[in-house]
Amino acid sequence: MYRSFFQRSISIFTQRQTNILSAALIIMITIILSQILGIIRQRLLISIFGASDITGIYLASARLPDFLFQLIIAGALSSAFIPIFSDYLAEARDEDAHRMASTLLTIGMFIFSAISIVLFIFAPFFLQLFNVGSGFSLSQMHLMANLMRIILFGQLIFIIGSFFSALLQSYNHFLIPGLAGAFYNMGIIIGIVALSGSIGIYAPAIGIIFGSIFFIIVQIPLVRKIGFSFIPSLSFSDSGIIEVSRLMWPRTISIGVYQLGTLITVTMISFLSTPGRNYVILDYAQTIAFAPVALIGQAIAQAAFPVLSRERTRLESFKKIFMTSFNQLAYLVLPFSVLLLVLRIPIVRILYGVPQFDWGATLLTGKTLAVLTFSISAQALICLVSRAFYALHDSKTPLFIGTLSTLLMIILGFILIIYYKLGIEGIALAYSVSSIINLVLLMIFLNKKVNGFNKIEILVSLSKIFLATICTGYAIYIPIKLLDQLVLDTTHTINLLIITIIASLIGLCIYLFLTWFLNVKEAFTFLLLFRKLGNWREILQNSDEAIGVTRL
Repeated sequence: MYRSFFQRSISIFTQRQTNILSAALIIMITIILSQILGIIRQRLLISIFGASDITGIYLASARLPDFLFQLIIAGALSSAFIPIFSDYLAEARDEDAHRMASTLLTIGMFIFSAISIVLFIFAPFFLQLFNVGSGFSLSQMHLMANLMRIILFGQLIFIIGSFFSALLQSYNHFLIPGLAGAFYNMGIIIGIVALSGSIGIYAPAIGIIFGSIFFIIVQIPLVRKIGFSFIPSLSFSDSGIIEVSRLMWPRTISIGVYQLGTLITVTMISFLSTPGRNYVILDYAQTIAFAPVALIGQAIAQAAFPVLSRERTRLESFKKIFMTSFNQLAYLVLPFSVLLLVLRIPIVRILYGVPQFDWGATLLTGKTLAVLTFSISAQALICLVSRAFYALHDSKTPLFIGTLSTLLMIILGFILIIYYKLGIEGIALAYSVSSIINLVLLMIFLNKKVNGFNKIEILVSLSKIFLATICTGYAIYIPIKLLDQLVLDTTHTINLLIITIIASLIGLCIYLFLTWFLNVKEAFTFLLLFRKLGNWREILQNSDEAIGVTRL
């Protein structure tokens, strides 16, 4: 009996997801776990080091390593590796697929290592070159350089885990890669808790190394189960590598432009007083705003990507799958956007309310978050629309539009900070405006590429969801004000948590009722799921489009 129970438990972790909704729900669950751990990680940082220049130095030191990782590795994995690898599997060329994956991993590690060595040796020079250290003293710059060297080593290890995740997702395994991401955050938490008393701000940097190792270890058993074995190779003439290179370069440039924009954002912050503190506030506000983007936008986009890739030659089916995913994404992300807008201060207090994070920092983080909430829906939808282009083997259009929007963000950011003196909120506003324009342009070009969507259907559906969202905002605002002033003393965290939960539940229930009343199709899908939780497996299996069976 115990053996049977153990085998069933293991099968939960090793089974594949077979349609978009089930895959998206698995991804969402693991993202929630990862984000909870991420919040704990950030709260620990604030509780130990405060919203100070020291914390800002640590956060800024990760920018260049992340820029390098995104440029060299993420471009290949996000837009090229999974489609090409999946094509090999569909043709029963497993050995060729695994050889191509090994070669790509070897090349990626080689290039990243070579550039990392240069960055490691000349860290202060490159930090100054990219203006990451503007506004910091010489000793602070020295600390930033040392932290960056440690983080570079952690990123090198992280590359292996990232390839494992892409490999498993190609086989329709989403649970283990998601859990691995949570263990990455756990490693950083362990580093902070165990080492901050002895080595200070170096603790989270060492934690990145711990987390990267955990990220690999969690995935190894399933990677072995699918039969992958790493055989180092630097064969640039491999046909799969050539195809990956052809598809990835626009995405790589696009990521490079975006990451360059984030580095220039740090330069903008250097024009403000106390740049380290302002950097912490922007980073923490973005963490909260990005939560629904990762939870909903990336989850649905990631789950839909294999299906869209498979249907790229059948445009009518492609459009149907895309619009189903688009509407589901909009239906889920809009209420979260308004929830964060209305409850911004309580949420900031609950998540970061430690003595070291003073009331001034709380208010400024709340204001910055309020501006960023207007970009949440756009950013979430961009995740899906961009992957629609990649599924159609077009990575140039997102590159062109992304570059334009990044340039707009940079120009508008400098104008708002230097000319209008808006402070850190100016950067948030520039980011929101550029994100919305990015989404609009992507949809215009995608509409043309697929010979037109049903625009009336899109407008009617989005109008209903938007109307329900506005009503939800008022439904959240009114009870929290009444409870705050008449019932509970919100100076106590537990009372603040209670009224935040009550207001959120009231608002979301009203949103669900209004979308049902307005006959929004997505409301019926989720209502059916809630009403028949006992048959949740059957509901998931019968909903959406099947991902398709990938052999093991």
